Amino acid sequence: MQHFEFDLSLYQSRRAALQAALPANGLLVLVGADEMYRNADVDHPFRQTSDFLYLSGFEEPDAALILTAESSLLLCRPKDETMETWTGFRWGPDAAAEAFGFDHAACSDDLAEVLAETASDADAIGYAFNDERAAGLVQELQAELSKRARQGVVPAAQHFDANPLIHEARLIKSADELAMMRRAGEISARAHRRAMVVASAGVAEYRLQAEIEFEHRVAGSKREAYQAIVAGGDHANTLHYVANDQAIADGELVLIDAGCELNYYAADITRTFPVNGVFSPAQRRVYQIVLDAQLAALEQVRAGRPFNAYHDAAVRVLVAGMVELGLLQGDIDELIEGGDYRRYYMHRTGHWLGMDVHDVGRYADNGEPRALRPGMVLTVEPGLYIRADDKDAPAELRGIGIRIEDDVAVTDGAPDILTAAVPKSIDGIEALMASGSWA
Repeated sequence: MQHFEFDLSLYQSRRAALQAALPANGLLVLVGADEMYRNADVDHPFRQTSDFLYLSGFEEPDAALILTAESSLLLCRPKDETMETWTGFRWGPDAAAEAFGFDHAACSDDLAEVLAETASDADAIGYAFNDERAAGLVQELQAELSKRARQGVVPAAQHFDANPLIHEARLIKSADELAMMRRAGEISARAHRRAMVVASAGVAEYRLQAEIEFEHRVAGSKREAYQAIVAGGDHANTLHYVANDQAIADGELVLIDAGCELNYYAADITRTFPVNGVFSPAQRRVYQIVLDAQLAALEQVRAGRPFNAYHDAAVRVLVAGMVELGLLQGDIDELIEGGDYRRYYMHRTGHWLGMDVHDVGRYADNGEPRALRPGMVLTVEPGLYIRADDKDAPAELRGIGIRIEDDVAVTDGAPDILTAAVPKSIDGIEALMASGSWA
């Protein structure tokens, strides 16, 4: 199996940048993920939280880190040969500190005590405000420090949210991160090509899901970035359809929204194609409108443009298409202003992408859409959704649901499409499906 990893110095440099951004005499505590019990001696597969992994590179459960301007401290499980016989290797504090570049390490069982000692003279304490475990830990810390008033200990008066500091750093990808996301996109694109070639009338949705996930695993991806959507026919008009348990009939389209995760970085691709390999005239009309909307949106993914510009560009093309198809009537500007189009296009055209498929980072500054910057990665995914039970739509269009999605890096010039290796033109899709090869 191929392995895709970063040099550990990358995590050290991230911690150093965060330490430099801490308030004066401030301390930050971050708690990693716990193992999640499923049933009867079975846990759910473990995945470290993205923020913790971003700063540490450390993948074991029950871990925490404490940062001050001067030092970094990792807390993790102790070495335990008996448990390692059952569940595998553990680093233990001493080896982990050396291997992952922390100044100090301790056993996670001692977290409360270590945090109290470290925070006894801190003026500000930071933690993720949306993490109930971290909030509880800090509340207990404040209570403990209050007991030490006679020793001259004063609990920190300032609490700050760690999320903005970490998430804004995560939003701008380094060259190493972009290379990882490009590789995740390439693996996922090959998987989508495989599904297109394997598809035929009557194939089960779960069969295509299995083909995609197999391709991900043999390429070195440990897990999916999210639960795959494989939606045949009218199922495509349920945006987050994940049952994936029906056969796809001859003449139907299938919408596949799937991507792998590679070393904690997500790909997110959607393609829609005819299960029998040939678009019908009605399907071609709707599909081309969505593709034109995506191409118009991509032109707006440029440094300095506001985040909402590419959504607005897609909406204008889609609304014009809805009028052309007979789904809406009226002036395009008035239809956009009134929001009438949301009956057939009800979501935004994209989102940040990174370690999480819906990644972190602000979308606006002071109430205004923020400007795009090189290093940001986002999805571009317009769609048209015409439900089978929509009696107002032309009969030949009912049951057609189409979305086209690519992962795009913002550069100093033209947008960099990380997932371009899977076709999206009508001719390109039909040619690939007829070729019998996804290589």
